[in-house]
Formats: sequence, C-alpha cells, structure tokens
Amino acid sequence: MSNRRYFGTDGVRGKVGQYPITPDFVLKLGWAAGRVLAKQGTKKVIIGKDTRISGYMLESALEAGLAAAGLKATFTGPMPTPAVAYLTQTFRAEAGIVISASHNPYYDNGIKFFSSEGTKLPDDIELAIEAELDKEIECVESAMLGKASRLVDAAGRYIEFCKSTFPHELSLKDLKIVVDCAHGATYHIAPAVFSELGAEVIAMGVEPNGTNINHEVGATDTRALQARVVEEQAHLGLAFDGDGDRIMMVDHLGNVIDGDQIAYILARDALRRGELKGGVVGTLMTNLGMENGLKQLGIPFVRAAVGDRYVMEQLKEKGWNIGAENSGHVILLDKVTTGDAIVAALQVLASVVGSDMTLHDLSQGMTLYPQVLENVRFEGDSNPLDEEAVKVATKEVEAELGEKGRVLLRKSGTEPLIRVMVEGEDAELVKASAVKIADAVRASF
Repeated sequence: MSNRRYFGTDGVRGKVGQYPITPDFVLKLGWAAGRVLAKQGTKKVIIGKDTRISGYMLESALEAGLAAAGLKATFTGPMPTPAVAYLTQTFRAEAGIVISASHNPYYDNGIKFFSSEGTKLPDDIELAIEAELDKEIECVESAMLGKASRLVDAAGRYIEFCKSTFPHELSLKDLKIVVDCAHGATYHIAPAVFSELGAEVIAMGVEPNGTNINHEVGATDTRALQARVVEEQAHLGLAFDGDGDRIMMVDHLGNVIDGDQIAYILARDALRRGELKGGVVGTLMTNLGMENGLKQLGIPFVRAAVGDRYVMEQLKEKGWNIGAENSGHVILLDKVTTGDAIVAALQVLASVVGSDMTLHDLSQGMTLYPQVLENVRFEGDSNPLDEEAVKVATKEVEAELGEKGRVLLRKSGTEPLIRVMVEGEDAELVKASAVKIADAVRASF
C-alpha cells in the first residue's frame, strides 16, 4: 500500500474540510474513478453513505465528477457499507461507492469503493484512479454526461437479503435483543431484520442527527449497550459501528463478545455441523486465546496484516470462509463478499438458537488473554517506530513477557496514530508494559 498517495487500507479518509476530504478533491476523485470505471461497460455506479452531515456535500461532489466522466450515479441514501457491496452486485453496476468514515467521529469522512463483484477494488484499479487524478478534468460531450437517480427500495432489498442468510427452519421468537445502531447507517435496517425474524427488539442509537454517529454508542463504545442489556434483562445485545461493517455483541451478563470470540463461535459451530471449510483467518491483533482455542479444536488458524482487505486476501488464497478482526470485522465468504455486521450477527444468533445455549456459554470455549491497546497520536511524516528509545523499550518488554505474551506496534492505516498492543497472561504486567512503550513513543517526537 506504500506506493499510494490517497488510498489507505480502506479507501480515502480524513477530516472533512481538510485535504483530501474537500469538495474539490472529491469531485476530482469522482471524475478520475469515472474515467477508469467507464471503460468497463454499464456506466452505472451505486452510491451509499452513512449518517454524517458531510455526506450530503460529498455525495453532490462525487455525482458531479462521475457525471463529467459519463457515469450514471444511483443513490441509496443512508445504507450500510455491506449493503452497497450487495446492491452493486445485484444491479450489475460498474462499482459501488460508500461515503463513510466507518467507526471514526462525525467530523471525519471517507470514500471507499467496491468492484462490480462487491469486493474492495483491486490494487491496479486504485492505482489507475490515482494516475487519473494527476490530469486536468475533461468533460465528456453533453449528450454523454451521466444522470443521477435514486434507488427507492434499497433498504427493503437489503433487509430481505440479510434475512435470507438466516436458516429458514429457525426463528428468533424466544429472544429479547437490544440493538445499538450507533446513530449510523444501520438505524433503519438492523432493528427490522431482527424483529421480522421474530425477536423482541429494543432499539437504541437509532436517532441520527448528522453529528452523533458513533458518539458513546455502537461497536466502538459498548458501555451504554452493556448497561441496557442488563437493565432490560435481555438475552443479548448487538452493537454496530457507523457504517455497519463491524459487530460487537454483549451477553446477558453484560460481557462484551468481540470479533475474535464471534469468529471462534462460528468456526466451532460450523465444525459441529460438518460444514467448516478449512480454518480461520485472523490478524496480528487477534488474541492469543483465540488461536489457542482453535488449536484445541484442531481448527487451522493464520494471521494476516491488520485490515479487512488483508484478511480477505488470505481467505481467498486458502479457499476458507471465516475471517475476523477483534475490532468486529467478521467476513463470512459463504454468505457475503465483504465484512457484514448484520449477517455475522445472524449467524451467531442461529448458533444460539440452534444449540439452545446462551451467547455467554457459547463464548466460554476460549479464554481471552488480557490485551491492552494504547493509541498515541502523532503529527508529521516521521515514524516514531524507527526511534531507538522505542525499540529499546519494546525489547525490554518482550524480554519480560517471554513466551507468555507479545507486543505489536504499528501505524494506523486510517488515522495519524501509533497503536501499541501488549498481550499476556498477567493483566497488571500487560498494562504497565503498554504504558511504558506508549510513553517512549510520545517522548520520541
């Protein structure tokens, strides 16, 4: 990814009003993408967004750029990222575009693309778009300009698709579920999916106002959901992030069940049914406890670089179906083409109903090691990870942890952050070690 100027691990992302998330750049991006994608045939692009106030502005800029390149834009309105991937396939569109910064605060936004197959754009297409960005905008002839239209029944189509991934012979009629939509793109979809399958749904985070997306709700902050599940005496809770590609779950006791545990539950259930294809792909952040839990079941496990596109690459390479990040990206390639939080939640609920066990009991097969993540914000182009003091602190921690823990330092692909992750058996040692390395990183700039 290092040879890209604009595309990160998940499209183009940044603070609204600061380059590159400005109306003029996004217009140019729409034009550049249109130039590359127009060569492929139908000249139709599906555009969805989350609930950020900046989505209106960026939508208009994208539309203008695409139209100048001769492409037709079909808008879905607020729609989960995986829904746009699904609709792109369904309508045989050239591409899908999602205006979203996923789990980031409202003042950030981003543009991500899907191919006609509903997968992240191949590297060569991203590089071709970047090459077009260096050119001056040229409008196609007036008769060839693109038109814009709105897809009226987008939500209904996607709700039906989600429901179709849940076993027909099962029902959620005996479950009381709290569904937290993070005031994001699932707000008008997720509650309907689960209630139409029979569950008693208590919805929260379903009042987006343009600036409250992900704020103290959703997959990135489950505290409100944990309290609500216990208060309502619900069977479990589901927390989605702003664009609906991450899922965190909460059991009836208020414990968080993360992406690692969800993948473990799904892999063990598939093994029980004799339907497990290969093994599980995790990332460098995947908890050691999951790796050990899968090993005890005889299920193969490999780690990919952090980022769902890398998980996807490994899944395709190996021909496996289940991949996950502990942050809640869960990819189930026998059901979907990208990480889909609602579909992943439905598969866990099928396991809950089919096994007649609670979510709490299903998650008990593996023991998570204490894991501490310290995020250190930095500015400028220098890489704090190259500093000698940081390397020394890391080596000292690794020596102390020995074989009973590990350290991972990396630059975020979506924000100006250094992520310091320490994991091990001793919770106090893990916390102190993470702080020690984070302090060394801070002192380096």
